Order: sequence, then C-alpha cells, then structure tokens
Amino acid sequence: MKKIAILPIIFILLSACKSTQHITILHPTHWEAPAALKKGDSILYIAPAGDVKQEKSYMQRADSILKLWGYVPKYVTNLYKKHYTFGGTDAERRKDLQAALDNPKIKAIWCARGGYGSVRIIDHLDFSRFKRHPKWLIGFSDITVLTNVLFKQGYQSAHAIMPISLTHPNPDRKAAIESLKDFFEGKALHYQIPSDSLNLSGNGSGVLVGGNISLLVSLLGSKYQLDTRGKILFLEDVGEYTYSYDRMLYALKNAGYFDHLKGLIVGGTSVKKDDEFIGETVKELVLKHTKTKGYPVIFDFPAGHVVDNRVLIFGRKTYLSVDKDKSVVDIPNE
Repeated sequence: MKKIAILPIIFILLSACKSTQHITILHPTHWEAPAALKKGDSILYIAPAGDVKQEKSYMQRADSILKLWGYVPKYVTNLYKKHYTFGGTDAERRKDLQAALDNPKIKAIWCARGGYGSVRIIDHLDFSRFKRHPKWLIGFSDITVLTNVLFKQGYQSAHAIMPISLTHPNPDRKAAIESLKDFFEGKALHYQIPSDSLNLSGNGSGVLVGGNISLLVSLLGSKYQLDTRGKILFLEDVGEYTYSYDRMLYALKNAGYFDHLKGLIVGGTSVKKDDEFIGETVKELVLKHTKTKGYPVIFDFPAGHVVDNRVLIFGRKTYLSVDKDKSVVDIPNE
C-alpha cells in the first residue's frame, strides 16, 4: 500500500478554504451608530452598483452641497469607470468599497447611485478595519444590499437621497435635502405627514430595517436575510407591475417578514405605466398580509424612489404614531 502524503493534502485544503473565505455574518442585538459628522470631515463618493460616467454634473451639485455644509467631498479611484452597466468591473468596485471601509480618514461613504451590482461584490468584504473606525454608509435602491450587510454586522446605516438624484434644484426635494443635513449633524429626525385613508392606526417602536422590496426578496434564503421580529419594517420600490408586487409581497409573507413586526412603513411603490391591473392596488396587497396583525401601517411615506426622499436610519430604534389624521415617525439621535 502506498503511503499518502498527508501534510501536502492538508496544506491544499487549508489554502482552498482561505481562498474562498466569505464575510462573517453575525446575529447582533445592538446596532452601533458611527459618529455624527463634524465640519471638515471627509465624505467619500462611491459607485458600488451602476455607473455614473455620464453624471458628473450631478456629482458637482453634490460637491456644492457638501462644501456649503462644511464637509470635504472625496472620490474613489474608479468612480467614473464604466463596465457595461456597472461602475467598473466587480474587482474594481469591490476594491473601492473595501478601501472606503478601511480608510479611517473617511467619516461617511455616500453611494453615488443605485442601479444593479452591489450583490456581486459583498461576499469577500473584510470589516475588521471598519470596526475600528466605523463610518456611515448612505444610499438606497440597490444599496439596500449593502445596508443589509452592515445591519448583519451590527452597524447602523442611512437610507437617503444620493447624488444621482440631485438632478437640479427642486422645491419638492427641499425636505429630503434638509433631512440629510440634519442627519449629518446628528440631529433627531421628526416627520409628520397626513395619514392615508388606508393606514392602520396605532403606536409602535422598534429597530428599523428594510429597504427596496426587490432587493430584500433577492436576499431571502441567504445569510443576508433579515430577522424582522420585533422590528419596524420599511418597504419601497419603483416601476414594477402590480402582479410583481403581489409576488414579492407573498415571498416576504411566506418568509415571515410580516408576522411579528412592531410597525410597517411603506414608501414609494410606483407601478409601470402599462401596468396590467390585477384587481388590487399595491396598498391593498400590503394590507392583505398585515391588516389583522395589530401593528400600525403607514402608506405613502416620503422615502424611496420619490423626489422627497427623506432619511431613515436602519438599525436605530424608531417610533411610530398613526391616527386617521396624521402619521408621525420619530428617529431620535444617539
């Protein structure tokens, strides 16, 4: 019988394990808030999903806003790269994101746009340096993937307007921009809006989670799936057919997302112009899964793919108060 070379085999196996090492997913019960920004702090633009090659004018407007507020805009190496629909190759975008997470001089990472591609670069991120110098990550839409990853690591992040949305001054966007400034300064966020006739009244409090419906559904069954028990869930999406909303909401329902919430906030949920109506509106589809649960539900909250896209903070305890006249969302500072 031939002798088996044990040590070389062990070395090969260990090397293979090292080369395929994935991000460690935790199950936190507390979500740390990075420090509020101070005048002179650096805010880094990054494009982890879609490209911004043709959007330099939007970035210049973002520059103007940040400088007006006393912050220093910074650019990642590959910000204006384009690889098909992406802001650079997967390797380039992952390298930029890792460098941003690692850099202790950067106090916030402001994603330039959504699009698609964040999910392609998350599995091999290293948060060891980030945990020594936590910073805010800001964005929405496809950035839901990144905010969910940070949530699973035990850190807060901001669902907020991105530079790509700063197409031109718009009076309807004023409140969103003001909420971003308040967030940067570490202020408490207080929103009061008229109640939609389909809202479910009540009071609730819990840690806020959620984001774009399509992205949340895409993460079901993975290590990035959310645990919504005892949480307030936020949902938004854009330009889907009503039947697609129905299918995605059933997926979330079957995964238990609506079972043990403390409240639900629904932001923008627009449908395609050529939508083939299925006999129920998006709001009615949501109520089908939530109306008997006993927690408050807010519709038409100003967040998501809407002009007035106000800041929400994932990982932070949030308070809801809903009656037939008004809906209040309070997000305290820490």
